[in-house]
Amino acid sequence: MTAKTPSRVLVWQWGRFGGAPRFATLLAEGLAELPGVAVLLSLSRGAEILRQASPPRCDLPVDTYTNLAGFLLRALTAPFAVAGLVRRIRALRPDLAVCAQPGPLDLLMAVALRWLRIPFIVVVHDADAHPGDGFFMQMWLQRALCRRADAVAALTAHVGDRLLGQKLAGPLGRPLIRLHHPPMQYTFAPHTSAPQSFAPHQHNGTGTFRLLSFGRLLPYKGLDLLADSLKLLGSRPELHVRVVGSGPESPELSVLRGLPGVTVENRWVPEAEVGALFSWADAVVLPYREASQSGVAAVALAAHRYVIATNVGGLEEQLNSEPLAILCEPNAGSLANGLRRVLDDPPCVTQTATLSAVGGWRELGRSLLDQTDALLCPEAKQ
Repeated sequence: MTAKTPSRVLVWQWGRFGGAPRFATLLAEGLAELPGVAVLLSLSRGAEILRQASPPRCDLPVDTYTNLAGFLLRALTAPFAVAGLVRRIRALRPDLAVCAQPGPLDLLMAVALRWLRIPFIVVVHDADAHPGDGFFMQMWLQRALCRRADAVAALTAHVGDRLLGQKLAGPLGRPLIRLHHPPMQYTFAPHTSAPQSFAPHQHNGTGTFRLLSFGRLLPYKGLDLLADSLKLLGSRPELHVRVVGSGPESPELSVLRGLPGVTVENRWVPEAEVGALFSWADAVVLPYREASQSGVAAVALAAHRYVIATNVGGLEEQLNSEPLAILCEPNAGSLANGLRRVLDDPPCVTQTATLSAVGGWRELGRSLLDQTDALLCPEAKQ
């Protein structure tokens, strides 16, 4: 692959649910906007995004699994599937492959790509597993995949530095590509009032302010910080809080349920509901105790919603230049002050101040290919 010839890029992500297949789809769409680049997309046949009203074009659908037994069967029969996968990839003729987010079966793709001598890059979202999150052997499989890649990419310096520390990148590992997570577009419903036009106690024309906490309901998400900050905030009749996501029941969820104006919905949110959920919100709160970067923040920014987040991990890098974002220290007092600010004196911004979701993915694709050329094809710089 060189900068002077058209490129055929295969983007793959074989998860079925959550934001990973959408990340792959948006990355593929951004790459497709670049001149001279043809993009091929590979998703799981069971990917939820393929069942939406306007599904993306999937050039290489792959059978994955629906449960642990199915995964074990696929893993055991993987050696017999390599030949068929090689044949299908050869027909697509990619020059480069990009793993948009690692999953359990990606080593099968790595073997097929190595057989065809097609270089591939792995975009690493989390260098370490979050407590209670992920799947069996997730980090072992991810690190094995990274060691076989031609380069690894990180969406924040926080993750990049961890990859260097783990010797998965750098002089003792693979070349490191540094990227930035763009806003993550869904289909958002019209909002009665854009965030930048809010006046105190006159939100969205209803007299209420709608705050959303969205995502996995796990301890590292800081649900206890959210509960304590809402207690410190005191009685705010105009504030309506929804905590929405799936996870084990916990004392923190019980405390949140007992607070006035708070509802907890412990459930899996289908792909088709995500846009409407963020359209409902006036602001999104991320009270995390640790984070690599945040897909939730990326969706909120694409929806032009305020983001109140703790300054942990890669969140500062992702949000510090965003006019809709308020960064707080990871304690209840600072988070309560951030919530108070967005209620009483929200940042005043213009629509043009927020990154374009479409343009952001195009620039991500451009940066990815430019850095790939420089790392894997040094002659392209001459």
